[in-house]
Amino acid sequence: MVLPNLVTVLAICAGLSGIRFGFEGRFEPAVVMVLLAAFLDGIDGRLARMLKATSKFGAQMDSLADIVNFGVAPALVLYAFLLDRAGSPGWIAALLFAIACGLRLARFNVLDDEKADRPIWQSEYFVGVPAPAGAVLVMLPLYLYFLRLGLEPSRPAAFIATGFTVLVAFLLVSRLPVYSGKSIKIPGDRVLPVILAVVLYVLLLMTYPWYTLTASVAGYLIFLPFSVRAYSKRAKLEGEKVPPSDIG
Repeated sequence: MVLPNLVTVLAICAGLSGIRFGFEGRFEPAVVMVLLAAFLDGIDGRLARMLKATSKFGAQMDSLADIVNFGVAPALVLYAFLLDRAGSPGWIAALLFAIACGLRLARFNVLDDEKADRPIWQSEYFVGVPAPAGAVLVMLPLYLYFLRLGLEPSRPAAFIATGFTVLVAFLLVSRLPVYSGKSIKIPGDRVLPVILAVVLYVLLLMTYPWYTLTASVAGYLIFLPFSVRAYSKRAKLEGEKVPPSDIG
């Protein structure tokens, strides 16, 4: 039981270190630490299940770490980098994102407890954009700045980033059905190409991190409408009435 909780604590340390680097003006290591925190936070639960070391204590620790790593850390790093130039609206946007992340995580925990009462196929979809994806999305202004495209942290850019931050916050608490991909089963003859594709993505992320992250954010946003459409079609095939709140 110690190892998964240790990974969770290390994830919190990484997220808080990202906040420190952000307020010191060291934004590239700040983003790296936030992304590292997200990675560690993503593997602690899987590690616990692999070691058969799941516990209620670990679940509570993981939820608290999620709020820090996916809500507070990205919001404060983005605020230190750009949103502060927008004044009070920028701070309000940062607060909205952090609060939306907390609400999103609370709803996830509730829906996870009620999973048995829902149709099996609905468990293939998240309700709203998941918190890890929201953390990666909201830091898009930093990726664009790191690309050295001549974009500077200016007041107009701060107001654009403020609007984008609010948009991501609403995506977190929305009822958009977002395909999770957890139930994907890869046929045996496609395992090697999939492994090669994953390795290629990791290599691109290591070699061209900001280009890869920018492309990933754009691809994810484009993917969302297709996820809603697939959910609606699946609901019709299952003969279920889909409430409007479940599709956006």
